[in-house]
Amino acid sequence: MPPARKRPRAYDPARTRAAVLAQFGNVQAAVRTLTPEQLALPTRLGDWTVRELVAHVGTALTAVDRLLGEPEPARRDGRLPDWPFAIAADSDAIAGTARRLAAEHPDLDAHLAEAERRFTDRLDAHPGSRLLPTSAGALPLADYVVTRTVELVVHTDDLNATVPGLDIPYDRQALAAATRLLADALAAKAPGGSTEVRIPPYAVVQCVEGPRHTRGTPPNVVETDPLTWVRMATGRLAWKDAVAGAKVSASGERADLGELLPLLG
Repeated sequence: MPPARKRPRAYDPARTRAAVLAQFGNVQAAVRTLTPEQLALPTRLGDWTVRELVAHVGTALTAVDRLLGEPEPARRDGRLPDWPFAIAADSDAIAGTARRLAAEHPDLDAHLAEAERRFTDRLDAHPGSRLLPTSAGALPLADYVVTRTVELVVHTDDLNATVPGLDIPYDRQALAAATRLLADALAAKAPGGSTEVRIPPYAVVQCVEGPRHTRGTPPNVVETDPLTWVRMATGRLAWKDAVAGAKVSASGERADLGELLPLLG
């Protein structure tokens, strides 16, 4: 008999909204401290500058406004864990938009404040069930807001890696939601029950085809911390480098995730 199909993970819309706004606020506060020299620094995102990256952070929220401006799809045909795979194809367009926004908005603080205002206004005006035409198919607004935690956590990490001493904090709930969504994406990419991936304290998923574990200690276990997981899942840190640096523990013949990562570029 095949294993029972797992119920999709549920997220509380109010907590997700609060997490998105908290992490966005953390970035806003840090951006106000950046000097012109720091804004001109190159980042680890190809030829993006810090200014372009900050301008792009605003789109994490304005994307909701943009998608709500599109006609509502007739039915849901997307899954939240598939979102990370869909956005990789948009990378060139995203980079072009970031450069344009950076040029159009010399006052980055005002740009971010306007993005926040439009985001909150839109969430206040629409139910979480309202369908959006995302790159991963039609998804409810409440689900799409979860994806904003990934955008914000990842780019917070990008900014911290670029500007020495910036140290933007991570909202606990935002980091939790981002970790869980990316863990579920791995399970969707490599369905199975032979390997257990543990990312304490936020997520545990089973994945990879093979003998299914039912009780006791699984034969194949991967364990890491949330930020290391986010970095590997998004291509900021290679699997082999994380293992070599003791950022990941992996035991068992099916515990090598190197061929499955990153989940998005």
